[in-house]
Amino acid sequence: MIRELIGRFNRSLSERLVSNRRKHSAPMRVWFEPDINSPHHQQIAKNMAMPGETVDMSRTGIAFVVSSIRVNEKYLVGQDRKLNIEIDLPTGRVEMQVVGKRYEKVGVHLSDEKFLIGANIVRLDSDSNPAYDLFLRKGTQQPRSSSNGLELGID
Repeated sequence: MIRELIGRFNRSLSERLVSNRRKHSAPMRVWFEPDINSPHHQQIAKNMAMPGETVDMSRTGIAFVVSSIRVNEKYLVGQDRKLNIEIDLPTGRVEMQVVGKRYEKVGVHLSDEKFLIGANIVRLDSDSNPAYDLFLRKGTQQPRSSSNGLELGID
């Protein structure tokens, strides 16, 4: 009996400590934060963006799949390297900055080799925050309209 109560308490506590994840596959782009913060360097870095696809998202982190673990000589994971991510969600485009924490090779064949990357969200763009929050709460559900049907006006 006591063991069952402790088990319930532990589950309840862990559910509160870990952010809920929303599984969703959305197109995204990832690029490195440039070492020199100027508009020119920002544009160069954004032009070298790698396409990918999200796997799941939460308030504190994101998992995504890309075709390569590095761009030129820089690895996406390690050395607390900041990555910029742009995601096209049903609720709108979301921009965030993350730090890659772990990766895993996925795919059966060398020709289909991809990498699953887990990253912590460092900064969420203030314009993107409402769209991201709405997606985490509602997912892909469309908001209901206030009208129940088609109204015809007769004068």
